[in-house]
Amino acid sequence: MDVAKLLAEARYWGVKVATAESCTGGMVAAALTDVAGSSDVFERGFVTYSNDAKVEMLGVLPETLEAHGAVSEAVAREMAEGALAHSAADLAVSITGIAGPGGSEHKPEGRVCFGLARRGRATRVETVEFGARGRAEVRKAATEHALGLLARAIG
Repeated sequence: MDVAKLLAEARYWGVKVATAESCTGGMVAAALTDVAGSSDVFERGFVTYSNDAKVEMLGVLPETLEAHGAVSEAVAREMAEGALAHSAADLAVSITGIAGPGGSEHKPEGRVCFGLARRGRATRVETVEFGARGRAEVRKAATEHALGLLARAIG
């Protein structure tokens, strides 16, 4: 992913970006801020690893967490929408998943849910099964996927 190009497009269109990350632990925010001059595009990032942090920082409903679990499209939606509500960004991406090792029959290692929220538009969510490729590789793949979502939403 060409992050510099993503930032240039966002700059051109006047789009400010926020991130809401769980299993990637801030890797998307780090990728965006690795590029000099990103501060005029990247508004803020939320690393909400615990359920309490998702509730307190992003306004994820405890009922949603209880009904669907943290790794769900419902939580990814509320995370992305919460990042917009708690920032001055125009576009937010969220990530919640099971990087591994481990997982369960119902939520296997490598399952990652993404949300993409943009002011004035419907929030989109999706789940990607990256497979049991190991923690570092799942996190890297999820980061790249999230950056791709942002790039497509801006372009």
